[in-house]
Amino acid sequence: MNKYHEEDLSRFAFLITGGAGFIGSNLVEYLLKFGAGKVRVLDNLSTGFLSNLEEFKQHPSFEFMEGDIRNLEDCKKACEGIDFVSHQAALGSVPRSINDPITTNDVNVGGFLNMLVAVKDSKVNRMVYAASSSTYGDSKELPKVENRIGKPLSPYAVTKFVNELYADVFAKTYGVETIGLRYFNVFGPKQSPKGAYAAVIPLFIKALKDGIPPLINGDGEQTRDFTYVENAVQANIKAMMVQDSGAVNEVYNVACGEQISINTLWLTIKRLMNKELDPSFGPERPGDVKNSLADIEKAKENLRYVPEVAVKNGLENMLTL
Repeated sequence: MNKYHEEDLSRFAFLITGGAGFIGSNLVEYLLKFGAGKVRVLDNLSTGFLSNLEEFKQHPSFEFMEGDIRNLEDCKKACEGIDFVSHQAALGSVPRSINDPITTNDVNVGGFLNMLVAVKDSKVNRMVYAASSSTYGDSKELPKVENRIGKPLSPYAVTKFVNELYADVFAKTYGVETIGLRYFNVFGPKQSPKGAYAAVIPLFIKALKDGIPPLINGDGEQTRDFTYVENAVQANIKAMMVQDSGAVNEVYNVACGEQISINTLWLTIKRLMNKELDPSFGPERPGDVKNSLADIEKAKENLRYVPEVAVKNGLENMLTL
């Protein structure tokens, strides 16, 4: 990973909620690589894996805390002595939220509120949190610009929008510093192909390795702004460290600003893996956005965010690991 900060990280203690998950564990890797004073992970291991953290277990600056953001006391304990929080813990997946809206809400809204309270009470400097492109909902406008959203299309999207509302209220009411990062289809190392709600890229790679045709929902012409995980790590680090007060208490798109269809993605991965396999097609998934493309000018201007890894390069990185 490239370096995305100028500060001496050894002066700071960081909490990564959901740090055993995909994006969280990549953040842990970055912070430890560049000498963070302390990196504490809070995770209940419901969707994360201890194996994602195995290489850090003996690191003197690393600390793992098993706990649940639905428990306020766990959140408060995790925030003790912490300077910056990167809140990645959540129940992802639109289909999961449609099947079980109550648990998705408990984790993503109740857990988020608990973290805000803990951050406030512990006087943490700032909380950067994982927002979502799903917040754009039924808006047909492309590219997606932060201040223009539609109505949510799934319970998951509702929870992520509520996070932004709560963050805004805590900023205005209690002076809590937050920055929300609306991720657009992040992919990369440590992203699991296991489980009913796995993301499309690890599923495609696994399908080609196993020789089993993957299922593409709809006609495959739906488009996404796929974002390699190192770009998401960059955005988190820059959001935690940014000094400009005008950049704080805002939300930002985190993406590459490039559009690719699911069919084109499949063909690209097939070529890179030198495999030949035809997918099967099924019905469209309820709650899915048809087309997605981010405007990343706000993040470029305020956070100095510049995505350095394009989709093809990110796929090549994944396949050589």
